[in-house]
This record gives sequence, structure tokens and C-alpha cells, in this order.
Amino acid sequence: MQKARDIMSSPPISIHEDKTLREAIELLAEHRFSGLPVVNNEGKIVGIISDTDIIRYSEKIKVVPHTNLSGWISPYVDVSTLATMRKGMDSLHQTRVSEVMTKKVFTVNVEAEATDIARLMNRRNINRIPVVDGNNKLVGVVTRADMVQCMAKL
Repeated sequence: MQKARDIMSSPPISIHEDKTLREAIELLAEHRFSGLPVVNNEGKIVGIISDTDIIRYSEKIKVVPHTNLSGWISPYVDVSTLATMRKGMDSLHQTRVSEVMTKKVFTVNVEAEATDIARLMNRRNINRIPVVDGNNKLVGVVTRADMVQCMAKL
């Protein structure tokens, strides 16, 4: 049976909790990820930041009016709103990752079996699970795509 250590992406790409959302957005875009593990100074997992977290936060602070979780902006946005949006984007970009991240994180140990990881993803409806060592330090990430690759090899 395959284990987390066999199917995880490693080394993991993560972001520090004190970084800005601008830095998180750039990392997400650069790697075409929908989320990243968030770590502290010791490399321990403290959260997850996802595109959904960022979009929800931008709506909360009214950065992008007339949006839904798809991220599409209504074609009926008034041009005068664009200046407000720019100011909101500046504010959004300066916000710390720790203020927006999801703090409840489900992790697995490197020895977790692939079937247990799949069950956890399905049961909790999550797209990525950080893999940690015995000291809770981030050592990898298992994504749904990693799970599909695992299944293809069976």
C-alpha cells in the first residue's frame, strides 16, 4: 500500500504566516496552485491559504464588488468604482496571510496510507493535505492530483 511519503509533492511550496496576501497571490499564480500550506518560523504548519479564502476576504472588505466565488466581476460595475477597487486592492495586498488563512488544518504523517488520505479528503471536502513529520514540521503536500496519479499507478 502506498503511503503519504510515496505520493506527496516534496519539497513543499509554502508561505510564512507573516507574508502578505500579495506574496501569497503571486505564489499561487506562479505555480498555478489553488492553495498553500502556511508555516511559522519553525517550519510547523499553522494554516492553509486558498484562492477561496482570498476571494472571500476581498468580498468581505469590499475590494471587488459584485463578485461570487467564481471570481467573476459583473460587467455592470460603475467606472467610479474602479478607484475604490484599486484602494481596496492595495489594502488587500498588505494584509498578512495569518489574518486570512484557514487555521483548522487537517494533516497526515508521512506514514499515512493513501486510502486514509483519500477518505479524509473526501470526508472533509479538502483539496490538499499537508504532510508533517513527527515534530509537526511540513515535509510535503498531497493534493487531489497526487491522489489521481497514485490511482493511475495501481
